[in-house]
Parts: sequence; C-alpha cells; structure tokens
Amino acid sequence: MEHVSRIAIAMLAAAAIAAGCASAPLKTEASTSGIRAAEEVGAADVPQASLHLQLAKEELGSAQKLAANDEKEMADSMLMRAEVDAELAVALSREDAEKTEARAQVERVRNLRQDNK
Repeated sequence: MEHVSRIAIAMLAAAAIAAGCASAPLKTEASTSGIRAAEEVGAADVPQASLHLQLAKEELGSAQKLAANDEKEMADSMLMRAEVDAELAVALSREDAEKTEARAQVERVRNLRQDNK
C-alpha cells in the first residue's frame, strides 16, 4: 500500500508541475512599458508613430487573447511584435521631435543672418 501511495504522490506532483508550466503567465511587462513610453514621448501626435502605437496596443490585446486560449507560442510572437511596434513608435516620435528642433534652429540662423545684413 505504501508503494502505491508513493506512486500516486509522484504522479500528482508531476501533474502539478506540468500544469504549472502550461499555465505560466504571459509576460507583458516589456510590451506595456514600451507602449507607455511611446505614449509619453507623444507618439499619438505623430502620424507614423501613432500607427505603430495603435498596432502595438492591438497586438498586446491579441497576445492576451491567444494566451487565454492556451496558444502560448503565438501569444509570445504577438508580444514580440507589440514590443517592436512600440519601440518603433518611440523612435519615430523622437525623430519627429528632432526634425522639428532642427527646423527651428535653421530658422533662427536665417533670422540672425537677416538681422546682420
């Protein structure tokens, strides 16, 4: 009887470990922080960046749905896409801000030249 209970305990432990691995939570921290960063740098105000920000949000939602349906591999893939789109939104927002600053500097130089004539 003792032998049977040890086998039963071992089987229960193996089942618990397998269930724990199968239902590992989806790690959305990188995607959500990327989306937050894009929002903070003003991606919503830059057309191209806004597009990628929206894609990142949609991909994060899709990843959560896929994870809920036990499609972990697809969910992980969607999370990576969301993270990359969020990063692209940040980069496009910064590029737009830098272009705007460069245009302002060029205009200041033109004004200084006009003043010195």
